[in-house]
Amino acid sequence: MKLSDRILEYMKEEAYSPMLFQELADALNIEESKLDELKETLEHMEAEGLIVKTRKKRYGLPERMNLIVGRLQGSKKGFGFLIPDNPNMKDIYIPVENLNGAMHNDKVIARITKASIDTMRSEGEIIRILKRANEKVVGTFENCKKYGFVVPDDQRIYQDIFVSREDFGGAKNGYKVVVEITQWPEGRRNPEGRVIEILGHKNDVGTDILSIIRGHNLPEEFPQEVEAQANKIPDEISEDIIKNRRDLRDRVIVTIDGEDAKDLDDAISLEVLPNGNYLLGVHIADVSQYVFENSYLDKEALKRGTSVYLLDRVIPMLPKKLSNGVCSLNPKVDRLTLSCDMEIDNKGNVVKYDIFESVIKTKERMTYEAVNKILEEDDEELKERYKDLVELFKNMEKLMNILRKKRMLRGSIDFDFKETKIILDEKGKPVEIKTYRRGTSEKIIEEFMIVCNETVAEHMYWKELPFVYRVHEDPDPEKIMALNELVHNFGYSIKGTDEIHPKALQQLLEKITGKREERLISTLTLRSLQKARYDGASLGHFGLASKYYCHFTSPIRRYPDLMIHRIIKEDIHGKLNEKRIKELNEIIPKIAEQSSIRERAAEEAEREVEDLKKAEYMAERIGEEYEGIISSVTSFGFFVELENTVEGLVHVSHMEDDFYIFDEVNHALIGERKRKLYRIGDTVRVRVLSVDIANRSIDFVLVD
Repeated sequence: MKLSDRILEYMKEEAYSPMLFQELADALNIEESKLDELKETLEHMEAEGLIVKTRKKRYGLPERMNLIVGRLQGSKKGFGFLIPDNPNMKDIYIPVENLNGAMHNDKVIARITKASIDTMRSEGEIIRILKRANEKVVGTFENCKKYGFVVPDDQRIYQDIFVSREDFGGAKNGYKVVVEITQWPEGRRNPEGRVIEILGHKNDVGTDILSIIRGHNLPEEFPQEVEAQANKIPDEISEDIIKNRRDLRDRVIVTIDGEDAKDLDDAISLEVLPNGNYLLGVHIADVSQYVFENSYLDKEALKRGTSVYLLDRVIPMLPKKLSNGVCSLNPKVDRLTLSCDMEIDNKGNVVKYDIFESVIKTKERMTYEAVNKILEEDDEELKERYKDLVELFKNMEKLMNILRKKRMLRGSIDFDFKETKIILDEKGKPVEIKTYRRGTSEKIIEEFMIVCNETVAEHMYWKELPFVYRVHEDPDPEKIMALNELVHNFGYSIKGTDEIHPKALQQLLEKITGKREERLISTLTLRSLQKARYDGASLGHFGLASKYYCHFTSPIRRYPDLMIHRIIKEDIHGKLNEKRIKELNEIIPKIAEQSSIRERAAEEAEREVEDLKKAEYMAERIGEEYEGIISSVTSFGFFVELENTVEGLVHVSHMEDDFYIFDEVNHALIGERKRKLYRIGDTVRVRVLSVDIANRSIDFVLVD
C-alpha cells in the first residue's frame, strides 16, 4: 500500500485526532531512514488538499475539522461559491468579505462559518489558497495617466487589476491585453500586474475570439519539440505493423461525419448475420500507436485535454500531421484502428463482442447531410451515387431504432434542444444563424458509439483493471424536490424524488413534448442534474441510465479515450503486470481530473464565442422586430428566445404599461393593475433595443 493511502486510512479511523509529525511517524511505525519520505508525502498531500496542517502543526483530514477543499467559483458581485472536490457535497456560499484574497477558480480550503456542512444554507470563509488559477488574465486596458487598470473579460474575476506606469508594456486605452499578476489581492487591495501581451483594439476584427482563446489558456501553437516529434511519424503504414493486426480492409467500412470535419476518429461497419442478428463493427483511430506515454506529444495532449471547436477555427489536441493526417480515418487509405465487433440481437442486447487491433480502408467518407437525404428524403441522385451502400444505411437505421428503443425502455434521458450553426464571412463577421435538429444519420452514430462505449466499459470493469470511466452521478435529491415543486404548478409530478430513477425524468420530458412549458421544464431538468466527468471508478451514467460507461470513440480529440486505448492494448498484449497496475492506479485520478477541467474550459470557450457572435449578429439588427418565446422570468424582467436561438432581455423598466410583480412560484410577471401575465412559454413580439457586444448581452422591448 502506498504511504499516502496508509496515512489516509489511519486518519479516517474513528479514534484519530490531529497529530504532530513525530506522533504520526511513531503511530505508522516509520523508520528513521524513511522520515524524509514521510515529510515529502505529507507536504504533497497538504498541497493537494487531502490533509490539513493546523497552525499548531498537527495533521488531520479537512472534513473532520469542519473544513472543505474545493475550487472557488467567483461572481461579478464579488461573492463566490466553493465547489467541493467531493462531488457528493453541496456548494458553499462565500461572502465577499470572507474571500481573503482568493480569486475565481483558485483551489482553496474553506471553514464553515454558518449552518453545518452539506446543507443548502452553509456559508464559509477561505482560510487557505492551495493553488492559484489566474496567473494571467485577459481584459481591457484603461489608462489613467500615472497608472492603469485591466478590467477582466471574465466577470467572475470581479476586481480590476492595477498596473503601474512602468508595467504598461506599450498598452493603450481600449486595447485587449494579457496581464500577468505580480501581486495577489489582499483584503480590500486589488491585485497588481504587468502587461505581457497586446491582443489588439477591442473593436478590431479577430481580437474578440483571440481574447477568449487567451482567457481560457487555449494554446494555438504547438511547442517546437511536439511538432518535431509529429513530423517524424511516417505517412505510410509499414507492413511490419499491419501483419500483427486483424486485416479488415475487405470489409465495407464507412465514416459518417459533419461536412467540415477533418479529424475522423470513428468508422462503422454492419452485417446482418444468418441468425438474424447484426454484427456491428466500430473502428476507432489507433492514436496510441503514434503517441507514446510521457512523450512530448503525450504531455502536450494531456495539458490540452481536448480539441476545442470554435466557430472559425479548431484548436486541436494533437498536431495536424496526426489529427487530420495519419490518424484520421480518411477515405480509401490504410489506417490503424482499435476495433470493437459486437453481435447484437433484435432486442438490442450485445450477445457477443471482441475488442482487437486492426487495419481498415474505408470505402467512403459520408456526411450526415448525404445519409439523411438518402434515408429521410429518398434522394434519387444520392441513392444512385452510393447505390452499393444504400442497403447498408437502411440496415443501420433499423439497428439504430432497436438500440434507441432499448435505451429509452431502461430510462435514458434524451434532451432534444435545437442546435445552432453560425455562419461567418471571410472576415469573421456573422452573416446567418441557422438551427437544426439531429437527423437519422446523427442518431445512427450516436447509438452505435453509446453501445460501443458501454461494451468497452463493462468489459474493463469485470476485468478489474485500472481504467478511466465517464461518470454522471445521481442528482441531488434537494434539486429534484425543487424541480418537482415547480412542475407541480403545471400539473405534473415526478415519481420517487428521494431515490430518483432516470426513467421518472424521461417520462416527465415525454409528457411536456410540444407543450408551451417544454422549454422551461427541459432546461430546469437539465440544470438539476450533475455534470458528467471522468473518474477512475465506475460510478454509472445517470443520464444514459447506463451502469458502465466510458469514452472510447474519439482519441484524436479527447485525452481519456487515448489513455484507455493504451490500457486496452496493454491488456491485449499481456503487459498489465502488478507494477504497471500500481502505476496506473496512481496516475489515473490526475488524468481524470485534468481531463474534466480542460473539458469545462473548452465548453466555456465554445459557448462564449457563440454568445459573442450572436451579439455581433444582433448589433446589425437594432430596431428590427421578431417573434419569440419567453424562456425565463426574473424579478427584473424576462428573457425571450427567438427562432434562431438568440436570447435577449426585456427589462421591467421598459414595460411601461403597468407595474409588474414577480411571481416566483409560477415563474411569471403579473401587472399590478391590469393583471396582465407574462409566463415562460408565452409567445411575444419584440424589437431589438440595444446590444452590448463586450458583455454579450441583448436588450429587447415589447411590441404591442
